Amino acid sequence: MLEKVDLNRKMGKKEYKEWMDDLQPKLSYLQRACKEQKIPVMIVFEGFGAAGKGTLINKIIEPLDPRGFSVYATAVETKEEKMHPFLWRFWTKIPSQGRIAIFDRSWYRRVLVDRFDGVTTKEQLDYAFGEICSFEKQLTDDGMVIIKLFADVSKKEQKKRFDKLLEDKKTAWRVTKDDLARNKHYEEYLAMNEEMLEKTDSEYAPWHILECTDREYAAAKMTEIVVSVLEQAIADKKAEQEKREQEKAKAQQKAQEIKQEKNALQEAETTAQKEQVLKSSVLAGVDLSKKMEKEEYKKELARLQARLSELHNELYKYRIPVVLAFEGWDAGGKGGAIKRLTQALDPRGYQVNPVAAPNDAEKTHHYLWRFWKQFPKDGHVAIFDRSWYGRVMVERIEGFCQEEEWKRAYHEMNEMEEQLAHHGTIVLKFWMHIDKDEQERRFKERMENPAKQWKITDEDWRNREKWGAYEKAVDEMLIRTSTTYAPWILVEADCKYYARIKVLRTVVEAIEKRLKEEKERK
Repeated sequence: MLEKVDLNRKMGKKEYKEWMDDLQPKLSYLQRACKEQKIPVMIVFEGFGAAGKGTLINKIIEPLDPRGFSVYATAVETKEEKMHPFLWRFWTKIPSQGRIAIFDRSWYRRVLVDRFDGVTTKEQLDYAFGEICSFEKQLTDDGMVIIKLFADVSKKEQKKRFDKLLEDKKTAWRVTKDDLARNKHYEEYLAMNEEMLEKTDSEYAPWHILECTDREYAAAKMTEIVVSVLEQAIADKKAEQEKREQEKAKAQQKAQEIKQEKNALQEAETTAQKEQVLKSSVLAGVDLSKKMEKEEYKKELARLQARLSELHNELYKYRIPVVLAFEGWDAGGKGGAIKRLTQALDPRGYQVNPVAAPNDAEKTHHYLWRFWKQFPKDGHVAIFDRSWYGRVMVERIEGFCQEEEWKRAYHEMNEMEEQLAHHGTIVLKFWMHIDKDEQERRFKERMENPAKQWKITDEDWRNREKWGAYEKAVDEMLIRTSTTYAPWILVEADCKYYARIKVLRTVVEAIEKRLKEEKERK
C-alpha cells in the first residue's frame, strides 16, 4: 500500500487557504450534525514519527466545539492497564453518541511500536490483529464511525525533521532513542506498517494515507477525508432511519396479520400441543429434583468456603482475574449463591456488580462498554448479578433492541469472553434454573414476608406471562455462547442448598485447575 504513495505531493499556501476556508466551516457543521444524529466518531492517527500527527490533530480540532471531543495520546501501558485485557483501555475511552474521540496513536501500538521493540511476541501479534479487527467491527456495527489516518513520510524526510528538533533544546526532548532506532531501521519498520495496513484495512474501517512531506497538503487532504466520511455517515444515518420507519410500518401490519392467524390457530390447538411447542431442548433436560439435606449443606458450605478463602489469596499471588456471571429466572437464587461466595472472599479483592437497565449515559455507548469498565484487574474477582446477556434475553423479548443487534450479539459476546480468557481470566457463567411452579411459590413467599417484599415487583409477575418466549431465548443463548473458555453451568436451583453448593464447588474446582496449570508452567 505505502510503496505506491507519492510523497512529493504539495499544495501552495493560497490553494491551501482556499481549501481550508471551504472545509473547516463544513467540519464545524458536521460536528453539530453528528451530535444531533447521535453518531459517535473515532479519529485515529497512526504513522511514522515526526510526520506531523500533532499538527494534524490541531488542525482537525481547530473548527470544532471543544465541548464535543476528547483527545487521547496512547503511550506505553501503565501498570493499571497491564493488569487488564489489551483492549480494556480503549473500550473505556470510546465516545458516547454524538461525541468525537481523537487518538494520537491507538490500539495499533501493539502491532507497530511494541512489535518493533520486541514487546509483542509472534503469538501475541497474530492474536492482536484479530482482536483489533473484532473491536472495530463491533463498534462500527453499533453505529460508530471510525476514521483511520496514516501519516506517511520518507526515511530521509523523517531524519531531517529529527535533526531539526534535536538542534533546539526546547524541542530535543521530543526525539527519543527509540525514534532514532526506528529511523535507522526504517525499512524493517516500514514492512511492519505495511503488514498492519494490509491486515486491518476493511470496508467498515478503511485506512486513509496522508502524504506528509508537505504539511499544507497533508492537512487539507486530512480535512477533506474527515468531511467526506462524516457527510456520508450522516446521509447513511438518515437513510437508515427512513428505512426503519418503513419497516416498522410493515412490521405493525404484519403483526396484525399474524395475530389474526394466531388467534385462529389457538382455537384449534390443545393445551398439550402448546406446551410441546414451547418446550426447550436444553432446559428441559435439567433434573430439578436434585436436592441436599440441611446438615450436609452446612458441612459442605463450611468446607468449600474455607477452601475458597485460601484460593482467593493464591489468585492474588499469581495475578489471576476471575469473572463470574449470574443469570437465571427471577427468584432463581442468584443473590443467595453470590452471598455464599462473597462470605469467603476478602472484600478488598472482589466487586459485585448488580446489572439493571442501562442508564442514560450507558445508552449512549456500545452496550458492552459498561461491562468492560467493570472487568477486574489481575488478581481480583468481578461478580455480575445479571450481565451482558440481557441483550439476548430481556432486550430481545421486550423489543429494546433491533433483531439484527441481538442476533450479532452472540458472536460479539463470545469474542469479548475469548479476549478475557486470552488475557488469563477465569470466566464462568451460571444459569440458575427453577421450574415455573417453584418460582410462583417463591414469589408468594416474598409477598407474604415484609422483609422480602422489596424483592418482588409487578414486572416480575408480568415476566411470568412470557415464560415460553424467555425459555426459547435462554435455550438459544446457552447453545450459542457456551464455550470451552467461558462455559455455561446449569444450576439445578429448585433446592437452594443444592444450588449454592454446586456454584461454590464449580468455582473452587475451576480456580484449583487454573492454579495447578499456573504452578506447572512455573
